[in-house]
Amino acid sequence: MATIDADAHVLETPITWEYMDAEHKKFAPIVVTQATGEQLHGSSGNIMKEFWVVDGRIHNKQMNVGLDTAAESREMRDVQARIDHMHELEIDVQVLYPTLFLRPLTTNAEIDYALCKGYNRWLAEINKAAPQELRWVVCPPLHAMDKVREELKFGKDNGACGIFVRAMETDRLPSDPYFYPLYEMAEEFDMPICLHSGIASFTIHEAYRTDPGFNRFKLTGVGSFHDLLFNDIPGKFPNVRWGFVELSAQWVPYALNDLELRINRHGRELSSDPLGDNNMFVACQVTDDLDYILDSVGDDNIVVGTDYGHSDTSTEIEALRKLRTDGKVKESSANKILDDNAKRLYGLS
Repeated sequence: MATIDADAHVLETPITWEYMDAEHKKFAPIVVTQATGEQLHGSSGNIMKEFWVVDGRIHNKQMNVGLDTAAESREMRDVQARIDHMHELEIDVQVLYPTLFLRPLTTNAEIDYALCKGYNRWLAEINKAAPQELRWVVCPPLHAMDKVREELKFGKDNGACGIFVRAMETDRLPSDPYFYPLYEMAEEFDMPICLHSGIASFTIHEAYRTDPGFNRFKLTGVGSFHDLLFNDIPGKFPNVRWGFVELSAQWVPYALNDLELRINRHGRELSSDPLGDNNMFVACQVTDDLDYILDSVGDDNIVVGTDYGHSDTSTEIEALRKLRTDGKVKESSANKILDDNAKRLYGLS
């Protein structure tokens, strides 16, 4: 059995933006350093000194840094170091997600395209160094929908196994017809829509500026799950697989109960297997009540990740080994979560 980390991360550095096209270098994020003011601390207790500036807005760069990983590994400056650490953790494959892109960055279509294209070229180079072990999700420039196809094709041709999206992309709900072409392309390229914790709405992001991350990064994703099922978007695109990543999974029974009550009012019925029948997969955390979750929705559509490189409520560097060895779930379920289900979600052989 393989052990697949369904949610690992890369931390972008200035090297990332060296892969941008020459005409796009003017849009490259820059790093600024704090010289005065109160000392700020990241989630690992680290002192934050560096910040990104993207399209005139400042973003933290060192808030969510997992100090239980080496800088050269989490920043992908040494791919072999990353592979060696994976082997120490008994992980065979990691699916790589971005870090900077977990928040809204721009509403400018040209800048969106430039950022996504540069990032995707960087990940393609990383994949070349370890094509089996390091898979990744491609970032589509959703403000420039006419450029999405070329990025998805590039990703598919260079080791990508999923399509990265956040809640409220372009200030639209995921059920908005604006995204139908994206879902059609997901079917065409046989890559799942991977809705990761995060949001791409400046309005909502700023409204929750003092929120520790629960509302901005977690509940918005839960709302997207509900929105997609309530509007029967999976039924409109039956060949699309959907992943809900870094949201935990303990909310799933609650969301399905609420959904059933609401759709019943419209004369519809909820499937007896909503996840399976709609090709939906949810990444759990080892801190979840897994007995409750598996009893409610079964073990066929649950995956798990380490959140490698980060340090937040979803991070557990030993998550995969713990799931296989701590006895919280039976061996057959652990094997599905760590191997079979992740392979089905990401289309891995």
